[in-house]
Amino acid sequence: MPIDLRSPFRGSDAVAAGFVTAKALRGPRFRRLFTGIFVAADVEVDLALRSRAALLLTHGCGALGGWSAAELLGASCGPEGAPAEIVVASGGCGGRPGLRVRRDQLSPDEITVLADGVVVTTPLRTAYDLARRSPLVDAVVAVDALANVHGFAPADLVPFGNRHLGARGSAQLPTVVAMADPRAESPMETRIRFAIRAAGLPAPVLQFPVGPYRLDMAYPTIRLAVEYDGRDHLTPERALRDLDRQAYLTRCGWDVLRFRAVEVMLRPWSVAATVRRALDR
Repeated sequence: MPIDLRSPFRGSDAVAAGFVTAKALRGPRFRRLFTGIFVAADVEVDLALRSRAALLLTHGCGALGGWSAAELLGASCGPEGAPAEIVVASGGCGGRPGLRVRRDQLSPDEITVLADGVVVTTPLRTAYDLARRSPLVDAVVAVDALANVHGFAPADLVPFGNRHLGARGSAQLPTVVAMADPRAESPMETRIRFAIRAAGLPAPVLQFPVGPYRLDMAYPTIRLAVEYDGRDHLTPERALRDLDRQAYLTRCGWDVLRFRAVEVMLRPWSVAATVRRALDR
């Protein structure tokens, strides 16, 4: 059976099949992801790829969970450097750099099989796990992203959590549910909103329509918009659209505050202070 060297593969399988030699695997053409698991060196290594590599390491036992599951469920929201995660009932390999192995019981209705055969925890179980085991802001980001993509209400996590009474971290769940909002369309939007609310400021309205446009966050009564300025805004085509959009909002009397990733991630208090000054004005 052919082995795709641009996807994670077991080195022993590739050598046995005659696709590569053991010496070649130690050379510059390949990158080792985990012990015995390789990929072509020019392939970009991201969380999705590391997660699939982790499944090979455990010979397909268990299910991908945590940030790995969120990634493969189309709700990419993990913090930078988030480890791949596998949930196993018992046994299995131990954790290592870039991989967390969590031992837990999963009910049959808490796992799902993706089109490519990869087993992951369901969106609701993934949100539940991340909501109780992550730092508060990361937990809200995870619930927002998964609820937005998969259409469940954050409040659904409360009855789901009743199935696992006493689970570690459950005390955080009500706070996360209260702060979550599935209308957020990116993790950075959630982080901005979190910074605003953590500073004791009024919660903005999400995805507020103004003519043909929608504002990430808005205070409609004073026509103040708060938006995340992501990398996609740097393309020439997007920059032209943004100019038209800004001109329209200005004509309608809106002030727009824009924040970039570095400020949101490293100086959230600065984001909140800027919004506070605008609200005070």
